[in-house]
Amino acid sequence: MSLSASAENLATEPQGYDGSSNMCLELALEGERLCKAGDCRAGVAFFQAAIQAGTDDLRTLSAIYSQLGNAYFYLGDYGKAMQYHKHDLTLARTMGDKLGEAKASGNLGNTLKVMGRFDEAVVCCKRQLELSRELDDKLSEGRALYNLGNVHHSKGKHIGRVGHKDAGEFSEEVKSCLNQAVTFYEKNLMLMKDLGDVAAQGRACGNLGNTYYLLGDFAQAIKYHEERLSIARQFGDKAAERRAHSNLGNSHIFMGQFEEAAHHYKKTLSLAQELKDRAVEAQACYSLGNTYTLLRDYETAIEYHLRHLLIAQHLMDRVGEGRACWSLGNAHAALGNHEKALHFANQHLEISKELMDTMGEATAKMNIADLKKVLNLPDSPESGDDNKNVTTPPTTKVDGLVNSRIHRVRRESMEQLDLIKLTPDGKQRQGVTLIPKSQSEIAVSPTKNEDEDSFFDLLSRFQSKRMDDQRCALTVSENKENTNVVNLPSKNDGPDDLMDMICGMQSKRMDEQRVALPHLPGLQPSSLHRLQESSRNTIPDDSFLDQLVRCQDSRLEDQRSPLPAAPVVDSESDPPAANAVPKSGATVPDEDFFSLIMRFQSGRMEDQRASIPRLVQRIANGNIPHQYPTNNCNNNIPNMRKKK
Repeated sequence: MSLSASAENLATEPQGYDGSSNMCLELALEGERLCKAGDCRAGVAFFQAAIQAGTDDLRTLSAIYSQLGNAYFYLGDYGKAMQYHKHDLTLARTMGDKLGEAKASGNLGNTLKVMGRFDEAVVCCKRQLELSRELDDKLSEGRALYNLGNVHHSKGKHIGRVGHKDAGEFSEEVKSCLNQAVTFYEKNLMLMKDLGDVAAQGRACGNLGNTYYLLGDFAQAIKYHEERLSIARQFGDKAAERRAHSNLGNSHIFMGQFEEAAHHYKKTLSLAQELKDRAVEAQACYSLGNTYTLLRDYETAIEYHLRHLLIAQHLMDRVGEGRACWSLGNAHAALGNHEKALHFANQHLEISKELMDTMGEATAKMNIADLKKVLNLPDSPESGDDNKNVTTPPTTKVDGLVNSRIHRVRRESMEQLDLIKLTPDGKQRQGVTLIPKSQSEIAVSPTKNEDEDSFFDLLSRFQSKRMDDQRCALTVSENKENTNVVNLPSKNDGPDDLMDMICGMQSKRMDEQRVALPHLPGLQPSSLHRLQESSRNTIPDDSFLDQLVRCQDSRLEDQRSPLPAAPVVDSESDPPAANAVPKSGATVPDEDFFSLIMRFQSGRMEDQRASIPRLVQRIANGNIPHQYPTNNCNNNIPNMRKKK
């Protein structure tokens, strides 16, 4: 709970609490202890109980809001996290607590960032930076710079995912966001060096390495990741060390330094096993399999891909299984084991159909067809059956079905329908006319609906004559006991008397014109009066509110859509959600890097498939979707070292 006020610190200050306030503080302290121990769900329960107990101390309530918002953030419930951080921001602004407002703005900005609302997050983080500099709080300023870097980094990465671009090949909009992230990260790094905060320097170096990697400056990325690795070893942070090795491996791959990449991936695998992180262990095996394929050591590549397949099956990651089968098929084909390659290609096809992955399915079918040609096996009749179904003339039964469908399509034009036929009464009358009755019965016996209509018509005509009687006349009573009578000024009274009377009347309604404060749970009535009085004496910062309004005005249509299904989370900044379900493809690393490896891998493997000319021709013509490997990726890799 880094950015919130501590309830433990509040408990050490001598204050006059009543029974409910003491109960609220004790529950908050227990909630804080549980959250620090890692049990955020139980901590939330105690914080909610503290709010139910209520308190009249605004600082205690602010600390509860802040920590409750952070706890919901760690649990992945970003909607509730934003709600409580907004409560904390409102309370801090009303109390005139600028440091608390800065912290609440930063927490709110981080929450908006992972929800994909980057523009609003920038506004909140800039507000945090302004308040920190106004207070000359260097530590808070460093946090604000770090948060701004995270927001711009996440925004650029989010936009870059749309076009499935590789590192260094993004649009100018994405590069602009990433360059702004670099600016804020570098300012944060300089400030942390001045403050001597080595741990914060490590986080800044890690994010700088990731950002330079996305910009395509892999030499700078390696420089900062090596510095990150050194700091992580200094503090014994195994998780950060594991991330640094993985990022170094990715950067060395793009530099064409495959041996160095394999070294770092092996370190990643060892640390993942030490941390007992099975998903990261599978990712490391997948990376090693691809790296050894680039080194043309296919036996070792098959060994690592099999390990990846087993872990993916254990974690029920069907996407990872499909990628493992695809890689194993390619590696066996490169060794000439076409029977095994066909087995894994068939498995890849089944998984792609299950996942409704059309591109993967098309690639698997093409590989199966080429492998069957090499093995002199008959082609699968699947595609032929599909064509027969299209060209075969329909039978009589099918003709009748088609004709009935055509008949149903030919509906009566809407212009030819009476409006009464579309009403429930009209439909009911149509249903009544289906019952055979004589014309005399229909004329003599009115329907139930007709009786009701005539009754209501009569009632309306009768009531219309009494409308004026229902009007209330404004008369002035001469009863002296009537204290509500307003004495109008006479012609002899001066204009000052008239203005005094108007002011007196309006003064009674001033409180009604005031905007009520939002509902703050846990706030007792005794402190609500003080809060309202302080809000009247506090001058709000209109520039900050105007920024939020302008930002919201441009996003009105975005408010009508659901939140992003997969929020962007940075490895160096945000922890994973404690209750998050493992995502599909958890054993496969990010596509922005490994799509290039897979394409390059295919380009190197085509040399091993000289007996399959049709596949080579398809790849040369660019008929394979870009998510799957093609042989034209050598131009996309800078300084790629050729194996001698």
